[in-house]
Amino acid sequence: MTAPTPVTPDPTPGQGPAPAPRRARVRAPELVGKGGWLNTGGKELTLADFRGRVLILDFWTFCCINCLHVLDELRELEQRHSDTTVIVGVHSPKFVHEAEHQAVVDAVERYQVHHPVLDDPELATWKQYAVRAWPTLVVIDPEGYVVAQHAGEGHAHAIERLVSELEAEHEAKGTLRRGDGPYVEPEPVATDLRFPGKALVLPGADGGPGNLLVSDTTRGQLVELAPDGETVLRRIDGGKSGGTGGGGGGFNEPQGLALLPDGRVVVADTVNHQLKSYDPATGEVAVLAGTGKQWWQGEPTSGPALEVSLSSPWDVAWWRGEVWIAMAGVHQLWAYDPGAGTVRVAAGTTNEGLVDGPAGEAWFAQPSGLAATEDRLWVADSETSAVRWVDTDDVVHTAVGTGLFDFGHRDGEAGQALLQHPLGVTALPDGSVAISDTYNHALRRYEPATGQVTTLATDLREPSDAVLVGDDIVVVESARHRLTRLRLPEEAVRVEAVAHRTRRAATEVAPGTLRLDVVFQAPSGQKLDTRYGPSTRLLVSATPPELIAEGDGTGTDLGRDLVLNPEVTEGVLHVSAMAASCDDDPANEYPACHVHQQDWGVPVKLVEGGERRLALVLAGLDE
Repeated sequence: MTAPTPVTPDPTPGQGPAPAPRRARVRAPELVGKGGWLNTGGKELTLADFRGRVLILDFWTFCCINCLHVLDELRELEQRHSDTTVIVGVHSPKFVHEAEHQAVVDAVERYQVHHPVLDDPELATWKQYAVRAWPTLVVIDPEGYVVAQHAGEGHAHAIERLVSELEAEHEAKGTLRRGDGPYVEPEPVATDLRFPGKALVLPGADGGPGNLLVSDTTRGQLVELAPDGETVLRRIDGGKSGGTGGGGGGFNEPQGLALLPDGRVVVADTVNHQLKSYDPATGEVAVLAGTGKQWWQGEPTSGPALEVSLSSPWDVAWWRGEVWIAMAGVHQLWAYDPGAGTVRVAAGTTNEGLVDGPAGEAWFAQPSGLAATEDRLWVADSETSAVRWVDTDDVVHTAVGTGLFDFGHRDGEAGQALLQHPLGVTALPDGSVAISDTYNHALRRYEPATGQVTTLATDLREPSDAVLVGDDIVVVESARHRLTRLRLPEEAVRVEAVAHRTRRAATEVAPGTLRLDVVFQAPSGQKLDTRYGPSTRLLVSATPPELIAEGDGTGTDLGRDLVLNPEVTEGVLHVSAMAASCDDDPANEYPACHVHQQDWGVPVKLVEGGERRLALVLAGLDE
């Protein structure tokens, strides 16, 4: 936060000393966003409008899977404390497309955000609150002071406990104001589809292409359309789910679809963290994999499919006798074996980034689209704006893309070509692959034979998938709520090349030794869980790798000294931290435990006189 001044409030007149130590507090900066407010019925809000309420600021961006997880984590808290607590989403874009106001409006509806949202395209409030990562949660008390900050996922339990403490404290002081919050629900819009995600061509009765099956993501349904792509034949909500595990009551933001050899369809039921099957012949829906709960670090990554948790499966593809899964929530590819009824990790380490090589050592970043050929599995790796592929020797390669921070719209030789957050890939008959280049609103093509990237079509609103139907390609235009049929062009569309980097100012640090501290304060009533060894983990790397002369790698302490190479003047520090805390109750032999985790990508510039300490807050405040 800009020049925060720690405040120790005077004791409340007429009362004795507080039963617990005072919390550190700093005055909260004003909420500013050039895009204005959403979900408020047109009313512009200021920090003063929230006085008397507990205010939780959720710094998010709609491309970020961890941000979407936090939206879901907070829903129960938001309902239980609706008369005292207001959540405000501060939308802070990573990609250029995310700075477009209409894109934020669409995302608020798409992800069913039921609280006010401040559209901050220039990151003004992000900078005022010194935020360094998506997602970050900041808790402000009813008197307008920041009392806690949490980065990453897994903090809902801690924040709810803090909210309860703040309710009791400020009820006693007379500074709590109960009542309805400022949220105003927008008017619903009537369309056949609402932010559809993926599509599949069902087999026809004559063995040729038949009807189209679409995941109608925001409405939690599958929709079967006639071959014209417009006429609705039936809707499937998954309400008759069989099998076991949570999420059996219906689909929740379903995405990917894949056809099994027996005619059933595998559905990536994303927010339920499950795979389900749908039988077009009978209409039956059954759970195939997942417990209905999100996977966390330390949990099993292989075994009976209904006993292993998944994390936001986004797409699925049948390849080499298994269903391959784009596990967006943990930056991996998994595989489900329907014969054995098991799941396993097939590629990726859970570290986020772009690293090629053997499948078990490769890094992905929110893989969101899959397409299989006989010898390749194509992957749309959205957060690195990349197209990757896995070969039959289980080695991962990159066709287009360089990493987490470079994106744009540039055709030509693949090594210099740029995409912007692609969500889909489609294998074409000539061996090339069509790319649903989502945030560029375009359909692109990569040709392995020539190593060239071209543009096939533009003016497609957030295309998220495409399927071949004869000589045509049918594109899922997610933000136009429709399927669009195109004839594959013989010549590429010419576009003006545009290149971008992620919109964040670099932190100026001094060459030489830099102290890195990840701040973690166990939530009230909890302690670090050290029963089975260290309860914290820290992984540090850099782009370029030469930025760190000493101190990279994995360790168990949340602080370490890094030696920065003075010959590398700028780069990005990649920091991944995890801490496990458990309820501090000696009488409970099996206390409830919680995992807190976050990844940071911190742009840095080496300058004489720069900072010699870098503090990243996982939970608490850096005092």
